[in-house]
Amino acid sequence: MNKPAPTFKDVYGEKYLLLTTFTKDGRPKPTPVWGVPDGDKLVISTDDGSWKTKRINNTPRVTIQKCGVLGKPKGEPVEAIARNLPKSETRRVFDMVTRRYWWHAWWWIPQAILRGGIDKVHAAIEVEAAPVGGSV
Repeated sequence: MNKPAPTFKDVYGEKYLLLTTFTKDGRPKPTPVWGVPDGDKLVISTDDGSWKTKRINNTPRVTIQKCGVLGKPKGEPVEAIARNLPKSETRRVFDMVTRRYWWHAWWWIPQAILRGGIDKVHAAIEVEAAPVGGSV
């Protein structure tokens, strides 16, 4: 008997996630990320100006899937939609990620400060389930 395909709710609360963004010509670019559930959405803290933020500006379609700590996929991908949040949300998301992955705070916070400050070098991404039967 086949297992049903995972849903966004099945995946977005996982500790380690593989976020796949897509280039303008449709090529997938998977990246392991730390995410935090925020209501029915997922929020991610990343480097400001990273390729994933640039690709999300061009193509909001993404997939998320369970993965191991090093990014090895552990399940089927789930379609989703991402958007870069305004700079005013960066600190809130950074703090949420820091609370969830607190054991990394010893290097996570100092490296952000040394690189110019949390609000300057980080960005926040919000991911939500793709509309059922809709296109992105």
